[in-house]
Amino acid sequence: MQENRGGVQLRTFAFIDRMQPQYAAFMGTMMNGDMPIAGQAELYVEVAPGNAIYRIADIALKSADVRPGMQLVERQFGILELHSRSQEAVRAAASAMLEDLHLAEEDRLAAQIVSAQVISNVDPYQAQLVNQMRRGSLLVPGEAMLVMEIAPAGYACLAANEAEKAADIKLVSISSIGPAGRIILSGTESQIQAARQAVIQAIGALRGRTGPPGQ
Repeated sequence: MQENRGGVQLRTFAFIDRMQPQYAAFMGTMMNGDMPIAGQAELYVEVAPGNAIYRIADIALKSADVRPGMQLVERQFGILELHSRSQEAVRAAASAMLEDLHLAEEDRLAAQIVSAQVISNVDPYQAQLVNQMRRGSLLVPGEAMLVMEIAPAGYACLAANEAEKAADIKLVSISSIGPAGRIILSGTESQIQAARQAVIQAIGALRGRTGPPGQ
């Protein structure tokens, strides 16, 4: 396991160049800080130990014109979301964080797709069960549904945004906190297959160190 001199483990380090409309709206339901809007760039960071996120946030906010949407410390991990209309500002904040940690972007955990399932012609009863836990669009009976589990959890945000870029899908749910994350999308069979392929390509392109799924 690679760690910097301060013992901080970089788990998720995900840059999103342009937040899509559904994705930005969904993230707004999760934020307790500055609300993101579609078209902005975003950085989603997860570290261990969790308390390290306070210094990381301080460095980022003092180094560039970015706004924090979320700063969260849970039992094991610390999470920070930053966004700005300027991609350059988000990248500058990212660089400042990495420099302070004495880490490179490639020292993050590599993203892994733990599981991916396509459900065709969703049953009305299952649709009702899924809709009980969603913050996004309603899952309608008869649609196709894509459920993907991704580790570490923060990469679920990147996956959801890339899926929306690639296909005219509905974003039902994103879970981006914990050992592993999950996205649920719905649409036609062809839209769902296009979204699935886009996520596979995006996750596969991320460079990082290997670790057990859900580490």
